[in-house]
Amino acid sequence: MRDNLVPFIEFRGAGKQYDGKYAVRELDFTIYQGEFFVLVGGSGSGKSTTLRMINALIEPTDGNVYLHGKRIKDYDIRQLRHQIGYVLQQIALFPTMTVAQNIALMPDILGWQKAERRARVNELLELVELSPEHYRDRYPHELSGGEQQRIGILRAIAAKPQVLLMDEPFSALDPLVRAVLQDQIAMIHKKLGTTIVFVTHDMQEALKLACRIGVMHNGKLVQIGAPEEIKNRPANDYVKSLFSTADTPNAAQLISQFHQMDPHEQAAVRQALLG
Repeated sequence: MRDNLVPFIEFRGAGKQYDGKYAVRELDFTIYQGEFFVLVGGSGSGKSTTLRMINALIEPTDGNVYLHGKRIKDYDIRQLRHQIGYVLQQIALFPTMTVAQNIALMPDILGWQKAERRARVNELLELVELSPEHYRDRYPHELSGGEQQRIGILRAIAAKPQVLLMDEPFSALDPLVRAVLQDQIAMIHKKLGTTIVFVTHDMQEALKLACRIGVMHNGKLVQIGAPEEIKNRPANDYVKSLFSTADTPNAAQLISQFHQMDPHEQAAVRQALLG
């Protein structure tokens, strides 16, 4: 990491207990401004608990979490969450709202003018290669799963949040659709410079996307480092085994999944593969 990176999110001795048992404990690490930071680990390792401390969905019982040097618990919770985008595996688009209305939800809440909201919707749809003319007035049920997830991401960044939290956002998607969305979130990060904290159980996804990876096990952070460091110099046998067992879909599965996609998704896959 470069020496001039600015601390943005800091965990200082943070822990969370439920009924006297730790879900996470002794978290001491920093996420830097503009970084794509990925948390990985097995089920129950504490990844999502750690993520949710950042937007105050979970409050630590030990220590503190800081945003811009200020404790999360000292923020007005509404103002805090206006600064934070949040994307889940379950997309939860509003079914009676159009694509444009879904994307513009937070700008509307924040009082943006209609023309400004419309321009932002068009800008974001074009960013992920969805034609505004074709998609603005469609409803969620008219979209494929990959398209719905793209709209969910755009809704989360529409009001230009300072940080984007993503909790296993692509895990329910087919590998080819997932690969396209990985490329698009990497492109969004590169173009917008938004700080992203991303949770996944897919080690290949972590290696592909991360500036740095944090590996969690039994509620503790056991290693943190750049992808090549984590892969080539694992801190212990657990980290080594975690990255050696990443699932790789076989060719037959990929071909079958490609043929099940709609034409737009097939075109996006072709473009991603051809560069």
